Amino acid sequence: EWGQRLDAPTSAGFVAIACGGHHSVALRNDGTVVTWGANEGGQLDDVPTCSGFVAIACGFNHSVALRDDGTVVTWGGRIDGQRDDAPASTDFVAIACGLYHSVALRDDGAVVTWGRRSEGQRDDAPACADFVAIGCGMFHIVALR
Repeated sequence: EWGQRLDAPTSAGFVAIACGGHHSVALRNDGTVVTWGANEGGQLDDVPTCSGFVAIACGFNHSVALRDDGTVVTWGGRIDGQRDDAPASTDFVAIACGLYHSVALRDDGAVVTWGRRSEGQRDDAPACADFVAIGCGMFHIVALR
């Protein structure tokens, strides 16, 4: 009904996959991304056509990809800052998405958050810089030391 299965790519050469509310993103072995599914919240808008991506993540109606140069690229929904508040830096090594928020891990171990904060997702982010992994739930972020 929403296109999650009907539009899925059938070719080979994928190395990662991520799922959002009604859309999916796959990372190809050449560093490009492919998206499919519903677009009622802009999930498939402004999908990057360049290569060089090394990681992908999906929120409910937005997606984030990490490039090999350490930059973060966002696309899809933007009603809560999922795209407009994304950090502009070249030192990221990991990404994750929650429902309407995202987090990125810097190479120095610091975390950066953006997007919705109405349920406290982005409050009380630790100021230390000794984290090695990150993850997101629907309304929260976790970081591993």
